[in-house]
Amino acid sequence: MMRKFFFSALGALALGACSNGGAGDYEPEPYVKLEHADWTRDAVIYQVNTRQFTREGTFKAAQAHLPRLAEMGVDIVWLMPIHPIGEVNRKGELGSPYSVRDYRAINPDLGTEADFRAFVEEAHRLGMRVILDWVANHSAWDNPLTSEHPDWYMRNPEGEMMPPLGTDWSDVVTFDYDQPGLREYMTESLAYWVREFDIDGYRADVAGYVPVDFWDTARAKLDAIKPVFMLAEWESRDLHARAFDATYGWSWKNAMQRSAKDGGAGAIRAYYGEQQSAWPMAAYRMVYTDNHDQNAWDGVASEIYGDAYEAAIALSFVGSGIPLIYNGQEADLDHRLEFFTKDEIAWRDGRHADLFTKLIALKTEEKALWNGKFGAAMVEVPNSASANVYSFVRGGKGERVFAVFNLSREPQDVAFSLERHTGNYIDALSGEGASFGAGDGLKLGPWGYRIFREAD
Repeated sequence: MMRKFFFSALGALALGACSNGGAGDYEPEPYVKLEHADWTRDAVIYQVNTRQFTREGTFKAAQAHLPRLAEMGVDIVWLMPIHPIGEVNRKGELGSPYSVRDYRAINPDLGTEADFRAFVEEAHRLGMRVILDWVANHSAWDNPLTSEHPDWYMRNPEGEMMPPLGTDWSDVVTFDYDQPGLREYMTESLAYWVREFDIDGYRADVAGYVPVDFWDTARAKLDAIKPVFMLAEWESRDLHARAFDATYGWSWKNAMQRSAKDGGAGAIRAYYGEQQSAWPMAAYRMVYTDNHDQNAWDGVASEIYGDAYEAAIALSFVGSGIPLIYNGQEADLDHRLEFFTKDEIAWRDGRHADLFTKLIALKTEEKALWNGKFGAAMVEVPNSASANVYSFVRGGKGERVFAVFNLSREPQDVAFSLERHTGNYIDALSGEGASFGAGDGLKLGPWGYRIFREAD
């Protein structure tokens, strides 16, 4: 049976006391060895597709949005790849930003080095951090490395360079991480942007395609320069030990989409149960309703989730996990952004913009909702409609957040059992007072939800 990571210190001491061996042999060892930067504790991520973000598609134009993002409460701005894009086997008019022609240069379509430096400096001035999307697994066919270091690339049985196995990524060729020279080059390239441009970390594309020991070494090298934040596009516990602060919560997204499609709280309850049982508390899991992959291939999030969309957004902020906002969500992005051609976001006052701002403020102010080990575990509050309603508290008495989500198309009249939630609260979104005693309940409309913060 898989060892449970929430094994308590009290239980460990009890086992040690009953053992005739040395107590140190049985002390639990933290799985996550890296140190999270202090500024990640309550962080919210915002993803930017620079070329679609504005009409100009440049760093200068995107920089004008930074005060707005800071006012929303965004902490980390994630920029999709900023490097020159390959010409050989290019997809579409503009190509994929994940086809990198030079790891130490900037795509001139986005601006100059000075423009990028100014973007990072302004984000820092406003209290935000900037991370870059990094494509370590493969490069463009016409990246100079293909001719300067052909031994750094994987080969098919015919001896030819090849795209990643099992994909349709015909515009890229796969690196061979058995080559020490490649590891050194890629690590130094990662360090280059931290040293020279003061960026704050990376989102690693298909991180699981690259050996974990490479990422472990790279993270140590980067932290020696400054504390960084690392997000892996992968869903694997081993990446958290020494390399990544956060991994993707694909299972969360899948569970929420299942609830939206079929109704019922079972899928999301199972996700959170597995999260607490099998993942270390210190591991951040990124949860989201939309990002560039989902938007590009699955459809628009508001259409995928339908009437459950707002509840899904809210749960991504008050459940465990580090939340992501995809550019344009706050402006009611209503179509799939093109991936290989220009497709500007139409900025407007969106119906969910205020909700995002309130949820970020709530996450910042309530320590129970902070990320990983800095927040509190989710403790389910049993209710009379558990097949459809998921209710939980986070935090100890006096600082609790109590949340109730109806994940069904039917209205629910819910009564709660036990007394994990009883007390005086304030509705986190409306500001109205609320009080819960033993046996008290709530009425919720279809896909309705309520979030309460404990009153002083």
